[in-house]
Amino acid sequence: MKDHLIRKPAGNRLRHWLLLVLGVWISLAGATVQAQTNSAPLTNHLPKIRVAAGKRAFVSETGQPFVPLGVTYYRPGTGWAPQVWTKWDAEATRKDFAAMRHVGVNCVRVFLSYHSFYSQPGVLNPEGLAKFDQFLEIAEAAGIYVHPTGPDHWEGPAVGQPVAIEDPNTVAALENFWQLFAARYRGRSVIFGYDLKNEPELAWDGDILRQRWNTWLAKKYPGEDARKVAWGTNGPQPDAKGILPPPSDQDALKSRPLLDYQTFREEIADEWTAHQATAIKLVDPDALVTVGLIQWAVPALLPGPVKYYAAFRPARQAKFLDFLEIHFYPFAQGAFEYRTEAEEMHNLSYLESVVRETVCPDKPTILAEFGWYGGGKPRFDNGQHPAATEEQQAHYCRRLVETSAGFVCGWLNWGFYDTPEATDCSEFTGLAKPDGQLKAWGKTFQMLAQRYQGQALALPAISPRPTMDWDACLTSLAAAREFREKYHTAFAADPARKEN
Repeated sequence: MKDHLIRKPAGNRLRHWLLLVLGVWISLAGATVQAQTNSAPLTNHLPKIRVAAGKRAFVSETGQPFVPLGVTYYRPGTGWAPQVWTKWDAEATRKDFAAMRHVGVNCVRVFLSYHSFYSQPGVLNPEGLAKFDQFLEIAEAAGIYVHPTGPDHWEGPAVGQPVAIEDPNTVAALENFWQLFAARYRGRSVIFGYDLKNEPELAWDGDILRQRWNTWLAKKYPGEDARKVAWGTNGPQPDAKGILPPPSDQDALKSRPLLDYQTFREEIADEWTAHQATAIKLVDPDALVTVGLIQWAVPALLPGPVKYYAAFRPARQAKFLDFLEIHFYPFAQGAFEYRTEAEEMHNLSYLESVVRETVCPDKPTILAEFGWYGGGKPRFDNGQHPAATEEQQAHYCRRLVETSAGFVCGWLNWGFYDTPEATDCSEFTGLAKPDGQLKAWGKTFQMLAQRYQGQALALPAISPRPTMDWDACLTSLAAAREFREKYHTAFAADPARKEN
């Protein structure tokens, strides 16, 4: 972790004073934006949700346990990717929220988009804010919390907005956005928490990364001899731009240069998260902050070479966040096709290994995106996967929730409706069909919501599991595969993991 991200005792008073001054300035800026864009209503009918002190759980300000149960919200028939704001329909959204509440939804994740909310640096878009104000009012009337996520590119590329995580201009732009947005909605208890971005992943190479890599190396190894001693003779060699990153397809168990590069990438990811979380907390200290981690943030399985490790390591990210989020889809043996019980068990053991590695001792974790197709033959992956029934989908998703319960204390399904125009599994991941008819999975979700809502979920009692060797899995796909196999053996033999 870089020195400037560590809160050291020396200089704390000066830092505190500077943060207060900056916070006041940002608050005034937020108030100005609020005045210019039709102030967000301050009526609050839902109690504020907080993290229970020292526990892996949420509670309302009235002291009641809170288990987030819900979906990511988007509407079918509006195009793909999700077009909530460009195709805004308040009356349809109101009906959707009533339907969601009926099946037990109490939290809705929704994407913010650059075009609708932040197309001009330093200025929040009044039209987008007006729609979001209405969205909050609809949610609050339905008794459902809102989990804003973004800003992102669901409406197309953001003209003029930097997007590379390693680019300092990206961090500055995002800090500015969150300062304005969180200041405007400070005190709105209907907002459950802010998700900084959907599934951030750090690139492997590029001009900015290479420059920062060489700066990092110079600090870690002062002098070429120190680096050569640590790396031996097999490390990346310099060219005109400095020391190269390891090859993007390298697979070398616990290679020191490769481990150094993965650690360097994690520090870049830490910096990205820390700056944004701080920006939000400066203007709204009571706001909850997280980031929606892709499952490649846990290197038990990667979709290719070790370069696909996302670099957002849960244990490191937790220092900057109020709670953790992880996403999961069943890819243990390729895309899950419901063929056998063994195939399902491999995906459930993979799931458990991911959520177990994500858990932080004193912070809650949410499975903030999950699901799989059911109710038809999907078209994604060129239509190569077989049809699945609604009952197969409901069975798998129920087992997923039950397997992860206690490791996580909340679940957000990917979508409320099936979305026929989707180009991925979203075509059939909903709780309901596009016409609103509840699917088998929707009825099962309703049952699970009744079971878990208001419960304090404890870690499950399970037999011993293998510990993942992060250094090995960050540098070797074979090591990750060996870990998954050992984990599955332990999982499958555990009587606690047999289906009821």
